[in-house]
Amino acid sequence: MPGPVLFCYDGSEGSQAAMTAAVELVAHPAPAVVLTIWQPAAVLLARAGGFGGGYLSDEEKVDGEQAQLAADAAEEGVQRARAHGYDASARVEEATEGAGRRIIEIADELDARLIVCGRRGLGTFASALLGSVSHVVLAHAGRPVLIAPER
Repeated sequence: MPGPVLFCYDGSEGSQAAMTAAVELVAHPAPAVVLTIWQPAAVLLARAGGFGGGYLSDEEKVDGEQAQLAADAAEEGVQRARAHGYDASARVEEATEGAGRRIIEIADELDARLIVCGRRGLGTFASALLGSVSHVVLAHAGRPVLIAPER
């Protein structure tokens, strides 16, 4: 596969561990995209059982802050990827239909050779209730996926 390695990166220990695990498995130098997904406040509220509108006094401000945090995390991920020998660039995307679905869309667009993501280790019960980004990616991506635990 000629495309880049797609690192799903949010700054967590899990995403850092996944990047480190990929170093041992992917020939270098390799092109890479560090993808950080953020979700608008209205989407998060709707998923939590709220209906948006009126719950946040300044939804636009909150969304701007979330987008900036995502951009900061993506840049941190690029620096880590470059330190590991990847030719990396950052990409920040908004997801309104779920982070896992958006990751798959980006991977398809880039023709990624590998999707790399961490897992939070929520456990069976919490994963069943909350869903899992890594589970969605693994179940629906039509390409190789590396999921690494935090440790």
